[in-house]
Amino acid sequence: MSFRITPLTDPSHGAHSRRLAWLASDADSVPVGTAFLRLFDGGQEHLAELTLQVHPVERRKGVGSLLLDTAVAAARDNARRCVGAQAEAGSPGADFLPAHGFRKVLTLRFARLPLADVDAGALAEIIGRPHPGYRLASWQGTVPDALARTFAASRRAMDDMPMEDTDHGTTIWDVDRVRAAAKAVEERGDLLHTVVAIDTRDDSIAGFTELVVPGNGTGDGQHYGTGVLPEHRGHGLGRWMKAESIRQAHGRHPDLGGLLTDTADSNTHMRRISDSLGYVPTHTTLQYQLDL
Repeated sequence: MSFRITPLTDPSHGAHSRRLAWLASDADSVPVGTAFLRLFDGGQEHLAELTLQVHPVERRKGVGSLLLDTAVAAARDNARRCVGAQAEAGSPGADFLPAHGFRKVLTLRFARLPLADVDAGALAEIIGRPHPGYRLASWQGTVPDALARTFAASRRAMDDMPMEDTDHGTTIWDVDRVRAAAKAVEERGDLLHTVVAIDTRDDSIAGFTELVVPGNGTGDGQHYGTGVLPEHRGHGLGRWMKAESIRQAHGRHPDLGGLLTDTADSNTHMRRISDSLGYVPTHTTLQYQLDL
């Protein structure tokens, strides 16, 4: 059977990335698969991220290979040196990607905290424990102007997070970028909650944790990142901030089912924090990379 690959116009362009898209269809013009290739900038100009789907009935007929070849050619045309893709462990994608030259570079462990199981007393004890020299602050949506500069500066807390063999690059953050990220969450109808630890000596942000909640307040929220600047580590700020984020989500969104988090397998420190707060492992996703 012959298949046709049609390039699509994808409106999903962010402030620091753009996305290419293709549709695979059969001889009767019935869609059988899609591929999306996100091209990054702002410190990640070398990287492209692939999302590829083939209808289960149409697998093992060459559709995925045609879509992959098209996306890889586009990555080369855009001067990318690597293409990343994810697949859940044990899924068809976890077989497809290595068979087409991708190597596994990162293992992500996913976990969920059922909010119905949260021990409010234990959470209050963690949050109430003194952290001399620091205080907690929080906001919803875009960062307040008074904290914008030090919040953007605090993003470097993620620069050295364990990424195993991933050629991830270093994301360059400034005030415009953190505001654009918050705006993107708002425009798709979700709610962004941020908790920060502030150094009381100069009122600068020492660490942060972000949580995105569905706009209707139901389903599961998703942790977007937790980081503490290297010079402020060793004071328990990560667990403190995350506990406060859980408390706020539990109180503000009574219909929310749970909170989801994903952590690199090698990031044992953050995994221990999640375990101590009651997160339960759910599944494992593998990150693959094709070097061009």
